Amino acid sequence: YDKGISIYGAKHDELPLVSFGIEIEGGMLLDDPNKIGVANLITDLMMEGTANKTPIELEEAIDALGSSINMYTTAQSINIEVNTLKRNFEPTLALVEEILFEPRWDAKEFDRIKRETIESIKRRSAVPSSIASNVFNKLNYGNHILSNSTTGTVASVESINIDDLKNYVSSNFSANLSTISIVGDISRSDAVNSFKNLVGRWEATEVSFTDYTMPKPNSNAKAYFVDVPNAKQSEIRIGYLSLSRTHPDFYANTVMNMKLGGNFSGNVNMVLREEKGFTYGARTGFRGSKFPGTFTASSAVRSNTTEESVNIFKEIMTTYSRPIDQTDLEFTKNVTLKSNARRFETLGALRGMITDIARYELPFDYIKDNEDIVRNMTVESHNELVKKYIRPDEMIYLVVGDAATQLEGMKSLGFGDPILLDANGNIVK
Repeated sequence: YDKGISIYGAKHDELPLVSFGIEIEGGMLLDDPNKIGVANLITDLMMEGTANKTPIELEEAIDALGSSINMYTTAQSINIEVNTLKRNFEPTLALVEEILFEPRWDAKEFDRIKRETIESIKRRSAVPSSIASNVFNKLNYGNHILSNSTTGTVASVESINIDDLKNYVSSNFSANLSTISIVGDISRSDAVNSFKNLVGRWEATEVSFTDYTMPKPNSNAKAYFVDVPNAKQSEIRIGYLSLSRTHPDFYANTVMNMKLGGNFSGNVNMVLREEKGFTYGARTGFRGSKFPGTFTASSAVRSNTTEESVNIFKEIMTTYSRPIDQTDLEFTKNVTLKSNARRFETLGALRGMITDIARYELPFDYIKDNEDIVRNMTVESHNELVKKYIRPDEMIYLVVGDAATQLEGMKSLGFGDPILLDANGNIVK
């Protein structure tokens, strides 16, 4: 289309269903740093009725079609996800247009959603796993806007009014930042024609993104601790700011990570869960987007096993640089290729693939490229990746748990005295 909107699709006609999504680039990235949470409130409020329909009428209209429409905010985009029967595709799309272009901006609903969001933030701020994720994010992203949670803080959400939401939409909901992905029982021409009306109503405006500086990765490991008095479990997060999703080594790293902690039979889980019984699960993994993401090793362990568990993570990552044996490598390759073969059998998974192609400008046959990476991996190339990207002496070690009993034990890591932080990631004076 003109206006800069692209549409990506794939035909999947086993069932008379259509699944489509609209992704508007921006999300939290376009929030005012002093008012984080505006983008998040928008997607909650826009599903509460339209200019012509009360919240209940909108819900009933969607239900009557047997469709689902979901709208949500991520750190980098605002998304609308839709599933519908083929015969109800057009009327469902008409509802999506109404939601997008004729918002209700109901003041009472805004006050309710704002209040519920603040309550939700307060509840989560007492949950150790939530504290661990937020603080780990802060430690890795520093002053970058991605260090924040998309929901914001109690203070930031309290400062938001309904005009902030209206201004965000009028400034940032631009056609040229939007991508449509569609899969299902629909032809290319029908799909393209169906969206013409929506595209026709959508203005393309100039949107400016703030150029935030990415923090430099650590050169030395540091240990951090957040005190949750009397916690029965400790949340462990270990890692560093690593690669973007588009980095040439990103996919190879996800394969390399498999035996370390990428699935149930990964080394960290086999030791911490199966052998020691300290936890229900331990994992390691690389996450990335257009921006660098984190390598993270994580687990929740019984409080009295904290020191030993953190040291086990460190030890397993350190010894992982000893070359993997051929049998383990073949096992990793087989697991990866088999899971790839099954990955795109459902409508949702297929649209996920189409969305990735659109979002990261991947070649249409990127799955084949990924499979070549798996098949061509050798013991030597696997080991090179481990040495380059699994460096436990340069990682952040964070524990959220009972400081009275567990803080002292963190010294045994050999990274000096652990730094005590509060639940927001600020140093406790």
